[in-house]
Order: sequence, then C-alpha cells, then structure tokens
Amino acid sequence: MPREPNSQSTGAGALLAILRDGQARTRAELAQLTGLARSTVSQRLDALMSHRWVVPTEDFISSGGRPAAAFAFNERVRVVLAADLGATHARLAVTDLGMTVLAERAAELPIDRGPEPTLEWLVTAFREMLAEIGRDLTQVCGVGVGLPGPVEHASGRPVNPPIMPGWDGFPVPEWLGTRIGAPVLVDNDVNIMALGEHWTARPEVDHLIFIKIGTGIGCGIISGRRLHRGAQGAAGDVGHIRVPSSEALCRCGNVGCLEAVAGGAAMAAALRAEGVDARGSRDVVALMRAGDTRAARLIRQAGREIGGVMASIVNFFNPSVIVIGGDIAEAGEQVLAGVREAIYSRSLPLATQHLSIRASDLGDRAGIIGAAVMVVEHVLAPDTIDRALTG
Repeated sequence: MPREPNSQSTGAGALLAILRDGQARTRAELAQLTGLARSTVSQRLDALMSHRWVVPTEDFISSGGRPAAAFAFNERVRVVLAADLGATHARLAVTDLGMTVLAERAAELPIDRGPEPTLEWLVTAFREMLAEIGRDLTQVCGVGVGLPGPVEHASGRPVNPPIMPGWDGFPVPEWLGTRIGAPVLVDNDVNIMALGEHWTARPEVDHLIFIKIGTGIGCGIISGRRLHRGAQGAAGDVGHIRVPSSEALCRCGNVGCLEAVAGGAAMAAALRAEGVDARGSRDVVALMRAGDTRAARLIRQAGREIGGVMASIVNFFNPSVIVIGGDIAEAGEQVLAGVREAIYSRSLPLATQHLSIRASDLGDRAGIIGAAVMVVEHVLAPDTIDRALTG
C-alpha cells in the first residue's frame, strides 16, 4: 500500500498520494480529505492531469443532483526498470507504477564479472524489454537495483562487498543514470526483497524480517512499516554473525560466520567434499528434491543454524512475521522446520506468542517488486511531485 500523505502537506503531491490507493474520488471528497477549498483542489487536479499522473474515470458519482466526475491515479503513465542482481544470476522487470510486471527476464550473470560488463548487459536488456512492450526510455521514471553486498543507500555505491570484486565504491547511479536518463536507486538485494514482500503480501504488518538464504545469508528489516537500513546501510548482515560451534573459514576472512556454515555455497562445498556434483545453492535444492538424503540433512541443519541466530534477533526485535526467501527457501518445509525448531526452542515465549514463520509469497519476484517499490515511493513522494509540477 502507498504511504499515507503527510498531514502537513496539501500540495498536488498530497492529492496524488491519496489517489494512489486505487479508489477514484470526486473533487468534493478530495476537498473533505485535505481541508482545501474546491477551487484549490481543482487547480491541483488540473496540474496532475496535465502530466497525466491523474485521469478522469468513466465512473460518475451522483448524490441526487448532477453526477460528479471522479478522478483516479494513472498507474500506466510511466514505467519503472527493476533489477535484482544476485551472486550468480539476475532477474529484471519493467513494471508500471502499481507494481504490475509488464516484462520480465532472468539470466545467469555472475556478479564477479565486474561493474561495467554487468551494467552494460543490464542497459541492453532493459532496452530490449522496453521495445517488447512498446515503450522507450523517455517513459522511464526511475531505475531500482539490488546488489548482493553492502550498499551506502544515500550514494548508491557498494561498500567493501566481499563477493563483488571491482565494485567497491563504483558509482552505479551515475553510470546507469547517464545511459538511461532517469533517477537510479540502489540498495542491498535483501532490503529490496523485504520491501517487495511487505508491499505485496503483508502491508498491514508493522514489524517483519525477511531472511534470504542463497549463496550467502542476509536479512531485511521492516520496522514500523518502513525499511530499516541502519546508520551506514549495514543493518541485517546476519550472515557474518559468529556461530560458536564452527571454525569454518568465511569468504569475509573471519571464521565461524553463519554464512560459512549454512549458506548455499557452504552446503554445495560440503556435498562436493562427499563426491557429489553441486556447484551452488540451486543444485543443493535440486538434489534434495531428487531424494538425496545428504542434501536434505544439510538443508535441515542449515535451518537450525539460521534459526539459532535468528532466535536472538527475535528476542531483541520482536517481529510478528519472519519470511524465508532465496534459493534455499525452495526446499520448503525442510529448511522452514529447522528454522522454526531453533527459534521456538530458544526465544522467549512472549516474543514467539504470535510469531509467524513462513516462506516468501513472491519467490524469485520479491527483489524486482521491491526494487520497483523503492523507485515509486521516491518518485511519487508528495514533495517530489510538487517540485516536478512547479519546475
């Protein structure tokens, strides 16, 4: 659901924020909701309609006299480009402003190719997808990108990403922005997944944690219905919390990290050590589904290890929902059972009294939907709309 407009804001952007809930309204209804005069509402509606953010609907509302025209948010006036880049693969989408996916593409794309080859592929793919649906770059209002590493959200630059050689400090927004001609927002991939899951499936939830279990392990935090990034954008990096019983070497250079014990790469390595051909997290899940007991045992134990770390976070943060996503989440109950077992046995009863632990509803789409949400919330913020209309 779109965020509620600031009660202090009565510009055209505030009218648009009201209409973004999908309900058509008359001038009189908008005047009542904002406290503005009918003439002022009409002026601001005219400004929004001149840019096609708002359109008159075919519905007319009658109160016994002359029917009153109703106005609605035009979700198709612009498009958003969304990219969810993982360690080994990418998913892209073009969406409208209501987060409806208009075009979608997935590909194997190792992030360690470096920034310029990866982003050049991204631009080419976006151009092709826009052409497929009869759109072009002039209709793009923004680009959202998720990266598999720490990101300073204010600048959009990766910060010491452990699995992204060559990306540290790379100006992703500037590089993409000059080629696409639209604002570019960048965040950690788990953060955008949390945004997507919350927006689409659980907008009524105030406190939600999204755990991605893929090649690595990360956590996105929704607090008070808003994404919590922390002071430097590093909030939720649970993959590098120490598991006391382990001395496994992590790719970050430390030993005993949760990721080095329970991540998809660690499980694939453990299977290879037993002579099983497993290159990554997807292979581990495929083996489990094929009946391989070693893969099933590893996934269940990974769930327990992750649940053990999350138990402390449940006691500290007290979320009402924990969502499990990423490639390993495709293992279903094998991983969920392990997570639940550890959390419910180690967390305080009060913290787990109404706690729901479930798999992602969006699956592979959580990241692209979240990237689109990130852009739309920025582009359609009341202050942004007001500046665009007056500029």
